[in-house]
Amino acid sequence: MSLGHTILGLLERQPSHGYDIKRAYDQRFGHDRALHYGQVYATLSRLLKNGLIEVESVEPGEGPERKRYTITEAGVTDVQQWFSRPEPAEPYLQSTLYTKVVLALLTGRPAADILDTQRGEHLRLMRELTRRKLDGDLADQLVCDHALFHLEADLRWLELTAARLDELATEVRR
Repeated sequence: MSLGHTILGLLERQPSHGYDIKRAYDQRFGHDRALHYGQVYATLSRLLKNGLIEVESVEPGEGPERKRYTITEAGVTDVQQWFSRPEPAEPYLQSTLYTKVVLALLTGRPAADILDTQRGEHLRLMRELTRRKLDGDLADQLVCDHALFHLEADLRWLELTAARLDELATEVRR
């Protein structure tokens, strides 16, 4: 995810201080990994330098001055262009898991154990996401559904690979 574009989108909604941007980000997108203040202010600095945002006002405080940022027309254009570009499909043509399976077969280790362990981890995460989905709002439900669909596809691959493990072992040992 592009942090710069996310911050621009949040600022397009309303001008905000860095603290408010972090809070809005964490509320909407940071369930699994909260944003660090350093990331927010470094990104704001870059967006300011590139003319995509500007300081709307500066308010004195007990600590550092609080700057309220607003998006510029160039920033709105940049966000619109970002919205119109499709995200690249990520087919995971050679995953770490595949590499582990092949190396296990090459070194005489039990590749089926790797698949079983991974299956267990996928199922554990799917249970966790399903619980989170039941307790979440619509946005959280959609995020969880996206992850669950990817995990289901991975499980299908695990089953297919397990069924073809002997054939793969013969092929990689040639």
